[in-house]
Amino acid sequence: ETLLQLHRNVFEWKGNRVNVWKDISNSNDDALCFLYPNLNRFQVNVINENNDNTTHAQGDPDSQHHEETSFAADSNNRLQISYRPGNREGYDNFPNGDSTKTGGSFHPYDTHNNTYYLKTFGHNTMDVVPKIDYYRNSGSVSGVKMNRPSLMEIHEQLSKVFDKFAKVDGIGGDAELNKEEELKGGFVKFGWVKGVLVRCMLNIWGVMLFIRLSWIIGQAGIGLGVIVILLAVLVTCITGLSTSAIATNGFVRGGGAYYLISRSLGPEFGGSIGLIFAFANAVAVAMYVVGFAETVVELLKSSNAIMVDATNDIRIIGAITVVILLGISVAGMEWEAKAQVVLLIILLVAIVNFFIGTVIPSNNEKKARGFFNYQASIFAENFGPEFRGDEGFFSVFAIFFPAATGILAGANISGDLEDPQDAIPKGTMLAILLTTIAYLAVAISACVVRDATGNVNDTVVFGMNCNGSSACALGYDFSSCKTQTCDYGLMNNFQVMSMVSGFGPLITAGIFSATLSSALASLVSAPKVFQALCKDNIYRALHFFAKGYGKNNEPIRGYVLTFVIAMAFILIAELNTIAPIISNFFLASYALINFSCFHASYAKSPGWRPAFRYYNMWISLFGAVLCCAVMFVINWWAALITYAIELFLYIYVTYKKPEVNWGSSSQALYYVNAIDSALDLTTVDEHVKNFRPQCLVLTGAPMIRPALLDIAHSFTKNNGLCMCCEVYTGPRKLCVTEMNSGMATKQAWLTKNKRKAFYAAVAADSFRDGVKSLLQASGLGRIRPNTLVFGFKKNWRHSTAAQVENYMGIIHDAFDFEFGVIIVRISQGFDLSQVLQSKMLSVPSIISESSINTISSMHMGEFNQRLLEASTQFKKKQGKGTIDVWWLFDDGGLILLIPYILTLRKKWKDCKLRIFTGGKIFFLIFRMASLLSKFRIKFADINIIGDINMKPSKESWKFFEEMIEPYRLHESCKDLTTAEKLKREAPWKITDAELEAFKEKSYRQVRLNELLQEHSRAANLIVLSLPVARKGIVSDYLYMAWLEILSKNLPPVLLVRGNHKNVLTFYS
Repeated sequence: ETLLQLHRNVFEWKGNRVNVWKDISNSNDDALCFLYPNLNRFQVNVINENNDNTTHAQGDPDSQHHEETSFAADSNNRLQISYRPGNREGYDNFPNGDSTKTGGSFHPYDTHNNTYYLKTFGHNTMDVVPKIDYYRNSGSVSGVKMNRPSLMEIHEQLSKVFDKFAKVDGIGGDAELNKEEELKGGFVKFGWVKGVLVRCMLNIWGVMLFIRLSWIIGQAGIGLGVIVILLAVLVTCITGLSTSAIATNGFVRGGGAYYLISRSLGPEFGGSIGLIFAFANAVAVAMYVVGFAETVVELLKSSNAIMVDATNDIRIIGAITVVILLGISVAGMEWEAKAQVVLLIILLVAIVNFFIGTVIPSNNEKKARGFFNYQASIFAENFGPEFRGDEGFFSVFAIFFPAATGILAGANISGDLEDPQDAIPKGTMLAILLTTIAYLAVAISACVVRDATGNVNDTVVFGMNCNGSSACALGYDFSSCKTQTCDYGLMNNFQVMSMVSGFGPLITAGIFSATLSSALASLVSAPKVFQALCKDNIYRALHFFAKGYGKNNEPIRGYVLTFVIAMAFILIAELNTIAPIISNFFLASYALINFSCFHASYAKSPGWRPAFRYYNMWISLFGAVLCCAVMFVINWWAALITYAIELFLYIYVTYKKPEVNWGSSSQALYYVNAIDSALDLTTVDEHVKNFRPQCLVLTGAPMIRPALLDIAHSFTKNNGLCMCCEVYTGPRKLCVTEMNSGMATKQAWLTKNKRKAFYAAVAADSFRDGVKSLLQASGLGRIRPNTLVFGFKKNWRHSTAAQVENYMGIIHDAFDFEFGVIIVRISQGFDLSQVLQSKMLSVPSIISESSINTISSMHMGEFNQRLLEASTQFKKKQGKGTIDVWWLFDDGGLILLIPYILTLRKKWKDCKLRIFTGGKIFFLIFRMASLLSKFRIKFADINIIGDINMKPSKESWKFFEEMIEPYRLHESCKDLTTAEKLKREAPWKITDAELEAFKEKSYRQVRLNELLQEHSRAANLIVLSLPVARKGIVSDYLYMAWLEILSKNLPPVLLVRGNHKNVLTFYS
């Protein structure tokens, strides 16, 4: 039964109470939307409120329950939600007759009576109350992703919104699918005790507790032994705090250490550490199983029951054991958890058994082996260190430290926890505390002397001098151990705990429990971490292992792979070499978790809001450094191997660039650094030596004019700013919608085609207004455009006067805002929109270079092949040729800087610079050569054009006059009244007075084209001084005619005009 199908219900939540009173006589299938067990900050009462309009409910077959939320303060300061049955149609009406209703879900349209469901807080609005489902990821396993009304839906007129969403009904297909899977899945989830505490304790309490801790205390003494334990615990405790902070900063999915690191530092670190962490867990299975098998073989030796030989018996027992463990794991997490609980009970009984044995009075046999119960003299004797052989503090620490690991056993199955945010901090930190107490309690148990013979007859002879020996004071003479190796005591017998315990076989059971539980935890952890790594598809070849089976999404394929790896290392039966590397793999994971916590805090991202407050970023950094130091203390060559493998995987993932975005702290730090750098840049005064062209390129959609982007990119790549700009004109709503939908797509096209450029767009009433906005507002601080780049308007003679005026206006605006201007002209033009549209490729779609090449190869006859070839001409290597620079007017040096930068590029490096200028030959040639040499610009030759001011040929001038003829007013041959009338009707036309006033300038443009045809027809690129038209003096059509005649029938031309501020200097 659903909640609303109950007549009266009272639900008790732990620590909170929810009372529900509901009359469901007219209710439908709506369900209560707030069944969240962790919602414990306020109390919710759902009550039935009588309504005068209940009669409407009978007439409306699709009646809904209306939700009202009242935030009025009451005595308990509680949130009160009431559901009102019935139709609000009688009193909630829009002026156009539309009425509003609401329900458990949003239905934009009701086919029965044309009513809308828009009831929130009792007002006519589509706004919705805050709800956790709106904040989920689309692939959430903990609930259905829902979409709140968009800003457009609540901002636009209702009729328009519902026209758009008439066919939308509630939750999308993917969300419904997730919900169905969740309902039928029956996930098995664990709490913090069984899921985290039990696993961590079993992993931390390893065989080291039973067979090595006594030896460590014998070597280092109780004092340094405690320091060894505390130092190891310091590493794990700091890592536990960092893990807790990261785990409480949002919902944690499966993957454990890999998930925490990858979501904090990004896929590069996560992908590299995730793979070696999963492999380390897989090999750790073999290590623990071999440890178990060795203990069993020792028992077989004592019973004289060896099957083949010691090595092969280890292999046989290990193989059988790992098969049994695999069966438990594959049976499901529930069975595995039950097995872990049983093993923990055995382990706890073994530890208690040891402490019971310490207070049971020792017999003569145990005394001969060095056990005298608790004695102050033994404590004093064992307190100081007594390192023997090659052992020292760090070597003893290296032996003990693996006993403190295992703190991530709970986090590794984060996907199987009911509430990872609560379970991981609580279970991990409590496990570290309890296991530390146990280790310290065993360490300070001063019951056994360092050396003992085991001979009950080695008693003290009367009158013997003990020389401070505690054993001697207690009646036994173990002085022979100074000259020969004894078999008993802390230094010699690894089975001290078995001897001390009340019942020895329980210690053996504890050793079995410790090894098998650790092996089982690793056998579960490795596939879980590996599956999470494969699901993210960072290593595409491993995606096969991402598939899960059963209600708990068990990684069966991962289990098999882990089994194969473990079996291979068990059969080798020689793990002494690989063991240090595995320990270093775990330490590398700890180091990165600590660094992740530090990095996320240091980046100061607003998204870093961990619920766990007991951490410090600098302590986390100290923990990361400490982990790295411990790696070298344990084994320096293993540490180097670990770093080498991690570096290789990091470089591989970085090179592959997986298409993921997890909002890592690296992204946050990049942003912070970028802002800081931009702010620092504003404090530095501009200097001409640091000038670089920062271009605003009017490409429109960047894939539409690739050649224009390519030439601009040639002198801005790795050198300056390049912004591809687009202006949307037309109906504002349509423009804004199209602009917003295409922003990410077009920036992605730039990234995919390796263009180091930004995309920017504006919506404006006219093209000129849009460009004016871009000129004024683009950029940030000193990172602002200073040069406007756009294509020549090839179709200006077929455009309207308003279009030509707009085009000319952007040139005037650029000069007004002190921008340099570069107008680029190529013979075929830049615009590929008609070519792409004819192929039915829409402009906003991502069109790569390969798709353009495919068009040209598959549809030779359909498209203008020359246009397509022209669009790629700046992508090709230019070969040996020239860049001709016609430096006619001094504009500050931009006209010279642009071609110089081009010659530094690979595609243009074989082209030589040729400089052309006008004037007296003998006077200018030396001055120009001297100037260029001071600027340190390498040039091939200098050409002084002495006849630049000559009149053009009659044929060229006739062509110019014919070109401007349609745009002339011819007012001189008309009477004054008619002339004035023509000027008012067509103010954009060229008057006879204007043409006469600028006749010399027109001559110069025509003559320059003749000279260009003569000297630069074979150049790869022509860079030419752009003539400047005075505002309000030179008409738009006359200026366009100048540009047309100046650059026609030539190779690619760059018409350049700087802002007359120096961009070159000869000072150092």
